[in-house]
Amino acid sequence: MRDRVSWTLVLAAFLALPPFQRERVDEMGFGQIFRIERMRVDPALTQALRSRWDTKASAFAFPWGHMIPSLEDVSRITGLRVYGRAVSGYTYPCYQDLAERLLDLPVERRSSLVPRVALQESLGLFEAGKNAGETEDEYLERLARVSRRELASEPGPQADLDLRRFLVLFLGRLLFATRGDAVHCRFLPLLADLGEVGGYAWGAAFLAHQFDGLSASEQQTSTSGFYPFLQVWAYLHLPALRRGELTRPGLVPITRRWDSRRDTRHLADQLEHLQEAIDSYPYLDVVWQPYLGEGDEGQPWLVQARPYFGRSVWLHALNLVLPLNIFLTQRSLGFRQSVVEFPIRDRFRRPGRSFRGLHDTTDWRERAREQVENWERKSKGVRSYALKYGEKVYKSTRHQVDVTGEIASLRALLQSAVQDREAAQRQTAELWRELERVRGAGAGGASSSRSAGGSPSLMEARLAGAVLRAEEAQRHLEERERDLELAHEQAITLQSERDQLRVRAEAAEAQVAEMTRELATLRVQRPPGDQEEVIRLRAELLAQQTLARSLQQIVTDIGRSHSRSRSGVSVSRATGASVGQYLAGSSSRRRNEEEERRRQGEGSAHEGRGGGEMLPPPDRREGSGESGGGQ
Repeated sequence: MRDRVSWTLVLAAFLALPPFQRERVDEMGFGQIFRIERMRVDPALTQALRSRWDTKASAFAFPWGHMIPSLEDVSRITGLRVYGRAVSGYTYPCYQDLAERLLDLPVERRSSLVPRVALQESLGLFEAGKNAGETEDEYLERLARVSRRELASEPGPQADLDLRRFLVLFLGRLLFATRGDAVHCRFLPLLADLGEVGGYAWGAAFLAHQFDGLSASEQQTSTSGFYPFLQVWAYLHLPALRRGELTRPGLVPITRRWDSRRDTRHLADQLEHLQEAIDSYPYLDVVWQPYLGEGDEGQPWLVQARPYFGRSVWLHALNLVLPLNIFLTQRSLGFRQSVVEFPIRDRFRRPGRSFRGLHDTTDWRERAREQVENWERKSKGVRSYALKYGEKVYKSTRHQVDVTGEIASLRALLQSAVQDREAAQRQTAELWRELERVRGAGAGGASSSRSAGGSPSLMEARLAGAVLRAEEAQRHLEERERDLELAHEQAITLQSERDQLRVRAEAAEAQVAEMTRELATLRVQRPPGDQEEVIRLRAELLAQQTLARSLQQIVTDIGRSHSRSRSGVSVSRATGASVGQYLAGSSSRRRNEEEERRRQGEGSAHEGRGGGEMLPPPDRREGSGESGGGQ
């Protein structure tokens, strides 16, 4: 209920703003949120999703595989901008001076929280309680009417102060809401220059906040933040749960189309029913790509957001720096999804959620420089599942990779990529023919386009845009096909090298076993003067053991998931080069070691003959077959 009340208060404050202020909020990229109808909270659905959250992988772990909310989900469902500068900057141990200067509101010493009541009253929301018998619309209208009296109606310093207070309320009580009654000031430094607020990727920060909330204690019954996001995400991807109603199709952002179904059962009963429904959910009813039929009409924020779609990047929300592992859910990108064992991803450690002046002033752009640069470079383009996880990820290096299975998988992916590329070529050619037909009709004064619902120029512009998108998709598919061909060739090369090394390793192990038996026989049956032969055999045995272990280690290393090189091509070349160098140098090293041991053995033998007592073996290594001193 608190989430719905917060939304009502923030919406009332927005409606109370004069038109020029609302235009500023629109320019900042927040306007679409306030066009969304207030939705009924569904805590049972939220809790059921939370129980499926895999904190290590930062994704939902369902019986059919991993799924994860993406930047495209944020952009289409909420209308927030997911492009621009990373939401990063300074955090302070105390926001008292900053709040007094930018908000003209009191903040306790050594605190980062603004009292909610003081903030609401500064916006004219004095009587926030709902009256008896008052409908939701009447309640909202009354709050907006009272608030409007307190806000500046003309641009100026007071209007900037009003807008900054509204943004703190909006960010702290709706978009990045936390548990408790106070409102956090952590985003206040980014609001100092109101002209720069729209340049930040607030949608990406919102997604980081969602991930952080899902990773919190399972005892919480709801997630903090803008709750309709997760609910609509579930409506789109898991429609068979039947928790939402599509009442206004065609509206954008997509949240405006949905209402939450009313469920009168007890919360515990709802949660139990949902858990069972997810466990038995029909896999074919999972919607991996809900936006395939969606266009971009009426959604200008999607144009600049597209370079960030389908990419694994670091998400930033000041002290929150979390990974978006989009490659863990390849089926949502149209690729095959395999079962993968994921390691713990803790390359970047951050402070805990308790964030109330307990740390020093921190520049997160400096502390998380690598992750900020990753965001600014838009990470890397979408690669195939095989290139990223084709060799699989294991927590232990003792596991070996099924290279044969990966070759078959890559071959299937390559065939699929060829079919996709050919289909894209046919679609592009068809669009070009249609575009030429419309151009010819426009030049000849034909009215077929007008009869279809638009002028020839408008139809031509739409077709030209469709052609450009189709050509871009075709180029992407051609690049994907080249990458898969390269990965396929690399996997075959690795398999060949691995087979050769395995044969050598098995031969070396057999020779070690034979020499161990021979050495043991000589130790029992040898004449008194055969110490030199024993030392020679011991040296040869040690060399063969070293060779066998090294070969076995190389066989194990080939195909491991995390290589030292970033590209698959360099992995193959580097592995092949290291194997070649080792094999080329192993024989000469072995001869040198044997020669050195022989010289040492000769000296030991002479001393043994002269003294009448043979010294114990110079080296006792585990697995060598030696038992101690000679007799």
